[in-house]
Amino acid sequence: MTVRPPLIGVSTYLESGVRWGVWELDAVLLAAGYPRLVQRAGGLVALLPPDAPERAAAAVARLDGLVIAGGPDVDPARYGAERSPRTGPPAPERDAWELALIEAALAAGVPLLGVCRGMQLLNVALGGTLVQHLDGHVVEVGAFGEHPVKPVPGTRYAGIVPEETAVPTYHHQAVDRLGEGLVPSAHAADGTVEAVELPADRGWVLGVQWHPEMGQDLRVMRALVTAAS
Repeated sequence: MTVRPPLIGVSTYLESGVRWGVWELDAVLLAAGYPRLVQRAGGLVALLPPDAPERAAAAVARLDGLVIAGGPDVDPARYGAERSPRTGPPAPERDAWELALIEAALAAGVPLLGVCRGMQLLNVALGGTLVQHLDGHVVEVGAFGEHPVKPVPGTRYAGIVPEETAVPTYHHQAVDRLGEGLVPSAHAADGTVEAVELPADRGWVLGVQWHPEMGQDLRVMRALVTAAS
């Protein structure tokens, strides 16, 4: 009997005026590292461009697992804060769509992985807040850096990656007040929360502040794919 690979949805950008070949058109965009990582971990990929939030539950119902990808800063209005001058321009359509996807996945018990912005949105969806600017976690604009993260013993993440690991990183915001039910499961050397998760009785839900799609370690994505199988 042929085993059906789980279908993993990944959220995307929707950008105007994108150029490729002879074309300049609106385009749905996602760094190729995301689908490649899902594929290497044994999953099939479905791209989820911004859509009407009320359609999120129908989209999630067709998926075995969900990844909320990295991207622009979350609008501070989503967590009741005034905008800092260091916060990037808002992406209201993407905020609304991805928050709806997260809420639908949590309600349906669909395994969920948040990457960078995706982890931050997970925190906001559960009532948490963000630090709007953090020094030292971007080494150069447009270039990924690397720093070690240390797992918290006894957490889901520690069960996946039990040792301290150097991870690809590019972010200037981070979790501040944790959302309802979330527990920190990894930290950077400066104490920044680098991973969060919900207890096992609330399903398979994990957020990581770094970018596993930019590295070679398959363990986090493989754990999602296994949970979605």
